[in-house]
Amino acid sequence: MKNELNRNYSEVTEFILLGFRTPPKLQILLFLVFLLIYVVTVVGNISMIIVIKMDSRLQTPMYFFLRNLSYLDLCYSTVISIKTLANFLSNEKKISYNGCATQFFFFALFVTTEGFILAVMAYDRFSAICSPLLYPVHMCQKVCVRLVTGSYICGSINSIVQTGFTFSLHFCGENRLDHFFCDVPALIKIACDDTYVNEIVLFILSALVIITATTVILVSYAYILSTVLKIPATHGRSKTFSTCGSHIAVVSLFYGTVFFMYAQPGTISSPEQNKIVAVFYTLVIPMLNPLIYSLRNRDVKDAVKRILCRK
Repeated sequence: MKNELNRNYSEVTEFILLGFRTPPKLQILLFLVFLLIYVVTVVGNISMIIVIKMDSRLQTPMYFFLRNLSYLDLCYSTVISIKTLANFLSNEKKISYNGCATQFFFFALFVTTEGFILAVMAYDRFSAICSPLLYPVHMCQKVCVRLVTGSYICGSINSIVQTGFTFSLHFCGENRLDHFFCDVPALIKIACDDTYVNEIVLFILSALVIITATTVILVSYAYILSTVLKIPATHGRSKTFSTCGSHIAVVSLFYGTVFFMYAQPGTISSPEQNKIVAVFYTLVIPMLNPLIYSLRNRDVKDAVKRILCRK
């Protein structure tokens, strides 16, 4: 039936991002809120990258991964924010077909890579706490670079597959996306082809990424908990747990929202729910991550003080 409809319409060359259906006056308010969030995100993540780069005491595997996390937060937030902010001030709210594919490709790349980087950071804490004597060997610079490179490779594979499957669909007639950026669930809903295979691929890939990364995280923290409970002094336990607290908070925020968005059947959530959740993990989480790591981390706060004192 859909193939017959394909013949009656020309192929879509651009999409209209419907975004948030609010009155014009509220659109200006949303623009200011989103702009503030993006500015805080940029300042926070760039500051984190600079502080880690400048302070010699932060040249450790943990902060090497944190620097990469800040870079990824900055990248995928920018991929979404620039076009979203522009659309708040535009009446047309258009994005070209190629622009939509490009936006989704880089978004999927950076988000998937971040998921694996968070798993790598959990493994780093496991190595530091459970095998402190072998930690310099297990997490030498060569290993750290390979782990980050592997995360990017996994992110690239997922992004290529997702983008290839999604944009191999035909879009004819309807070109209005009920979202504020190009994302698979919204694109699948307006496709002319049978999207059953695409939905299965989206679910399997999302579940595979989430299960793989969360398994590494859960196993790492199970060993960490077992090791920490063997420490006799209460002060020693709290100090060890404090190094993991920021990471646990970031992991909970990231995987909680990603699981809600992608690892469930599309019929469960509504477009408006998806937009709210998407705002949280595309804009709010990249803003919160540097705040969580700076406010809860004494090493980072001390590094900032040392840098300011030099000036």
